[in-house]
Amino acid sequence: MFQSFFNYDNPVWRYIGKFGDLILLNFLWIICSIPIFTIGASTTAVYYVTLKLVRDDDGYTIKSFFKSFKENFKQATIIWLILLATGLILGFDLRFFLIVMTGNSTFRTVFTAAIGALTIVWLFILTYAFPLQSRFYNPVKRTLFNSFFMSVRHFFHTLGMLAIDAALLIAGYLSIFYAPQFCILIMLFGFPLIAFVNSYIFNSIFKRYMPKEETEENPNELRPILEDVRLSSPSDPASGESTKKEP
Repeated sequence: MFQSFFNYDNPVWRYIGKFGDLILLNFLWIICSIPIFTIGASTTAVYYVTLKLVRDDDGYTIKSFFKSFKENFKQATIIWLILLATGLILGFDLRFFLIVMTGNSTFRTVFTAAIGALTIVWLFILTYAFPLQSRFYNPVKRTLFNSFFMSVRHFFHTLGMLAIDAALLIAGYLSIFYAPQFCILIMLFGFPLIAFVNSYIFNSIFKRYMPKEETEENPNELRPILEDVRLSSPSDPASGESTKKEP
């Protein structure tokens, strides 16, 4: 009994090991995000590792992180800068119509609703963009399009992830005032904890877009395999020729 409990293959120890990986990932993510413009690449690298963790794929956390960081740096940075710029514009517009512009005019109501809708679309794309970048080959434009397409197609999954993410962020914020010891625990895991929770949902979603023959032949492939996923229709989620990336 005791021998099986202290066996590393025991699910308890495997999860403890995963939490240790999340702490290490949090340190790497913070360090690699300091220049600000690298946040996209570091976030993509975090998802690359957490998607492996939920699939129980063995590997070196540091090596895997920097492998993804290097491979996805250019494209993930472009995606991040696009999302950052559009997010700042939407935030400025919302502030203007909600705070600066006063009155109950129809113009204000219509534009506030329109910007609010665009902000929701932006949040949907932001939620999917970096996990997709870590998992599939696509040009920037296609990745952004696929992010929106998947977020809408898997609407309830998207809402679930946003709700979980918001709950974790609110819990972290409240713990600063009411449970400092819990706040320290959350700070140890940081963003990778959110990515790890989301990765369970993303893993189930992405399986639907993987070519069946490739998935069977390479069950432990760590860096996915679709190039220019077109997602032309719900009945044809992964049309187009697929290619495997060299490890």
